[in-house]
Amino acid sequence: MIRIDKINKIKEKLKNNKTSIGTWMQIPSVVVAEIISDAGYDWIALDLEHGSISLNQLPELFNVIDKSQSAPLVRVAYADRINCSRVLDAGAAGLIIPMIKSRKQIDEVISFSCWPPKGKRGVGFSRANLYGKNFENYQIEAQEPIIIAQIEHIEALDNLEDIISAKGLNSVFLGPYDLSASMGVTGDFENQKFKNAIKYFCETCKKFNFPYGIHIVKPNEIELKEKIKQGYQFIAYSIDAVFLVENSKLPEI
Repeated sequence: MIRIDKINKIKEKLKNNKTSIGTWMQIPSVVVAEIISDAGYDWIALDLEHGSISLNQLPELFNVIDKSQSAPLVRVAYADRINCSRVLDAGAAGLIIPMIKSRKQIDEVISFSCWPPKGKRGVGFSRANLYGKNFENYQIEAQEPIIIAQIEHIEALDNLEDIISAKGLNSVFLGPYDLSASMGVTGDFENQKFKNAIKYFCETCKKFNFPYGIHIVKPNEIELKEKIKQGYQFIAYSIDAVFLVENSKLPEI
């Protein structure tokens, strides 16, 4: 399956109220990429914000993921023109953008993530178009990357209706830890103020029929089913490092 087909598959699921499930990579290993790529996820997000993966390691990891049915996404460290364009030029199918707080901010990200006429991203030969060999076909993909905005600050909730109205935004993705920190209740997910914020997030997205997502950090099939029932459509299921940690403990004998 070519990259544009993977992009369209994910977008169609989100558009038609279906669930797209992916996972997270923080370990810069082609072996890990091979194992996770064979697991059947719609997408694999490489974490450049909190993981150990660097920009120059993306091509070899993408090369593995590209051979599977999964689309390679990247969570950038900073939502600026250089980070977004270089990741996409390396061959990312889309971006997960941290700490989005306003419509203006996500509009800017979309603009410098897309080639003209849709956006203002620089046009050129790169790995994404096989250094010019697939230049013509890539022109379509270069205007349609998957864009996911992370909602992880109380200011973002204040501007949520405006943010989800952005043209070219495919989903919003809840960041519970940073959100709770911005509310002064770091990690206290049972706090009523935090619960009210999550309720507002979900209800607002449902009101406008806009796809919303969340990260299930520890692998838990029951929780995954619960989140799907709650309407979450763009779900990250655990992390490569957590899969390892959770299953590498020496059993008591």
